[in-house]
Amino acid sequence: MAISSTYSTSSWIKPKLANPSIPEMGAFLSFHNPNNKRTTIRRNNTTNNFKCSLQTPAIIFPKTSQQTPSPTPESAAAAAAKPSERKRNLIQKAAAMALDAVERALTAHELRLPLPKTADPGVQIAGNFSPVPEHPVTHSLPVVGKIPESVRGVYVRNGANPLLEPQAGHHFFDGDGMIHAVQFADGAASYSCRFTETQRLVQERALGRSIFPKAIGELHGHSGIARLMLFYARGLFKLVDHGQGSGVANAGVVYFNNRLLAMSEDDLPYHVSITPAGDLKTVGRYSFDGQLNSTMIAHPKIDPVSGELFALSYDVVQKPYLKYFRFSKNGEKSEDVEIPLSEPTMMHDFAITENYVVVPDQQVVFKLSEMICGGSPVVYDKEKVCRFGVLDKYSTDSSEMKWVQVPDCFCFHLWNAWEEPETDEIVVIGSCMTPPDSIFNECDEGLKSVLSEIRLNLKTGESTRKPILSESEQVNLEAGMVNRNKLGRKTRFAYLAIAEPWPKVSGFAKVDLFTGEVKKFMYGDDKYGGEPLFLPSDYPNSVEDDGYILAFSHDEKACKSELQIVNAVTMELEASVKLPSRVPYGFHGTFIGHKELANQA
Repeated sequence: MAISSTYSTSSWIKPKLANPSIPEMGAFLSFHNPNNKRTTIRRNNTTNNFKCSLQTPAIIFPKTSQQTPSPTPESAAAAAAKPSERKRNLIQKAAAMALDAVERALTAHELRLPLPKTADPGVQIAGNFSPVPEHPVTHSLPVVGKIPESVRGVYVRNGANPLLEPQAGHHFFDGDGMIHAVQFADGAASYSCRFTETQRLVQERALGRSIFPKAIGELHGHSGIARLMLFYARGLFKLVDHGQGSGVANAGVVYFNNRLLAMSEDDLPYHVSITPAGDLKTVGRYSFDGQLNSTMIAHPKIDPVSGELFALSYDVVQKPYLKYFRFSKNGEKSEDVEIPLSEPTMMHDFAITENYVVVPDQQVVFKLSEMICGGSPVVYDKEKVCRFGVLDKYSTDSSEMKWVQVPDCFCFHLWNAWEEPETDEIVVIGSCMTPPDSIFNECDEGLKSVLSEIRLNLKTGESTRKPILSESEQVNLEAGMVNRNKLGRKTRFAYLAIAEPWPKVSGFAKVDLFTGEVKKFMYGDDKYGGEPLFLPSDYPNSVEDDGYILAFSHDEKACKSELQIVNAVTMELEASVKLPSRVPYGFHGTFIGHKELANQA
């Protein structure tokens, strides 16, 4: 097995030797910060009755060796960009000292009281939610079983992986983007993981500490307002540059127009290239050759027939709060279509059909005024009735948009949608989550995510919603997909993560959307994973479920990660690729075929 000998130490986590005899080992988490000082964060002593957000007890991992990394172009560029006292004038030096003092006082004030679980780094990034260093390419990985011949290309999965130690509040969604890549060629596999070099990450790495506000973990209450003021004050004195975006690019990935794009909904995408050796390299922030000047959500949709990409952009501060646009398969952008909303609303996902775009206007909204009252700007508006808007995909304005109310419905993700002309209905498949804001705000109610069929009657303006699984089969299903070659068309099967015990994923399910039949693949005792990716067969005239399911899994007892390849027809394991590095639980992925890789821009 050929293994590269150089490892990057860009993460602040240094695992400690596990000692199961230590009582309440999750009560304290110890980290190393960039200045090599040990920081201990006290956690609240609670039982393991985790009901909301990303709550999981800490796991202390066996110690691993780390070596000093060789210089890379990215690290050299970051070092060159590092602010120094010599480069600052007297006004900047004085401003920096004053603002740093204010921030230290603010952080000390925040930490006088226990942080809510949704902002406590001791909860949010404990165990296998904690970050890892970058890992260069390791070739010829051990494989149990045989990699199917049709699996040729690269599987990439995005996730949140904070580069620097959180000094105060931190939500799992706040972490820097890191892509994990497994490349398949000639029956063998290689692995690498790299940070996406966002403007935010480059500046914070140069400064040696977190300085950009964390959208969920920090921006709440009066202290959130103070942190925003500090950030913009630093920008005013040119101590930090926020003119080139502040996103983390940690949520979605899509391969479009010969480019792999890493995305989070608070910024433009980032173009990441895959080297012939299987490594990852950030090309830069991508505006589609200057055509895109606003944020883009992390779940754009590619029409499998036309090759076009459809997307949304939302704004939490000013109107228009929501815009819709599309790109031709060659990357030419349409004009924005402004969709009128009365208030800024979270638009994490949407759906397309053969002829329409389906936009959910749901109950999780942004109310910045809540910060003045000491609360979170992410609010569950219980008085608001969810509705879905249906618009022709090629409309140039929203005047023809039809809105259909769907009461008591919040779908963080939509898996597919299609048209049924015989009944004038749009069928939407999504996971209805309750409470809607449980991921963002602390709550007592247990989270439920119910796979549902939602029917929107365009003629009557009425809707119906029903669970697809029977009550006896009901499990939390979140993160997954349908056959991407049939997106926007009627599909029978969906492949979804079994999000139990929440927020961990104990396996995945293949669900028959017509009958409700469920076939499960479980990872096993003390093993958990994430989103399953369905890779359809490339054989002509293949049936819908002909293909393979790929998913990372992690053995929490042995502290070993692997990529599992499962036959989607039989739901039996075909191969397990043993990985040289721990892979934290993460978000969304995609597969880039070997022919597509050869045509990268």
